[in-house]
Amino acid sequence: MKEIEETKKWLETVVIAHNICPFAKRVFDDEKIHFHVENSTNVEMCLENLLDECARLDENENIETALLIYPKMFADFDEYLDFVEISENLLEVEDYEGIYQLASFHPNYCFEDSNENDAANYTNRSPYPMLHLLRESSLEKALENYPNPEMIPENNITLTRELGLEKMRATLAACYQ
Repeated sequence: MKEIEETKKWLETVVIAHNICPFAKRVFDDEKIHFHVENSTNVEMCLENLLDECARLDENENIETALLIYPKMFADFDEYLDFVEISENLLEVEDYEGIYQLASFHPNYCFEDSNENDAANYTNRSPYPMLHLLRESSLEKALENYPNPEMIPENNITLTRELGLEKMRATLAACYQ
């Protein structure tokens, strides 16, 4: 599926190649990421499928993490942020708080108080709007063995700014088939 292949290429050439997430390579190489392409254009269906992915993780410990890819929804970044907030609230209501955590990625990701042309936004820019569903226990375990994990965001900002906007744009653009 095109969206999964492009997402995998993004993981390899952006996230792993630049060590944006120092924990991604192991789960990617071990094929412990479940990719779900959500083609629905209905927010309620997207939320329902988020819960389905939580259930999939509940039932299958061999899956470390899940990426929910939304190629037909949330092109508008503000609309996407609303969806992220609703999704986080849903996880809390469904008693998944402390079990799973969401990370957010979007083609137009822009950190609050950031200029849209800041290369640092590319730490969270992806080929498609997506949610990353992580096991909190796995994250905690990985962080225990990583020196200065609080520096990861700052190191990523420094790196992407050093690489520059044009390099980051070109790297993301190269993910599309």
